[in-house]
Amino acid sequence: LLSFLGGKMIYEHFTNNDCNKNFNPTNLLVIITLSVATSIDALAVGISFACLEAYDILSILSPVFIIGIVAFLFSIIGSIIGATIGNKVRIHAELFGGILLIAIGLKILLEHTVAN
Repeated sequence: LLSFLGGKMIYEHFTNNDCNKNFNPTNLLVIITLSVATSIDALAVGISFACLEAYDILSILSPVFIIGIVAFLFSIIGSIIGATIGNKVRIHAELFGGILLIAIGLKILLEHTVAN
């Protein structure tokens, strides 16, 4: 799946697609779609916390707190980096992202198929 998305990103980098200019992140359908995607991600994390061996609330608070702080810091850092160098590397960001997704997909595939 990651390799497919990476290949699609690389393909879109080399094609002149003007549909990206019409993207409106404040559109209600876009917001609902992103909200559902985020909720599915949060559901997966919640299920993994439910599968922890210790069932008391104190054992879950520490990882929740750490994950929240790290996600917040990375979001702030990503926003700052995106605002400062986003216009300079915008042309090649889609290509780089596609290559990175393919590399991650291949790494996961090799980890699960090649015996240690």
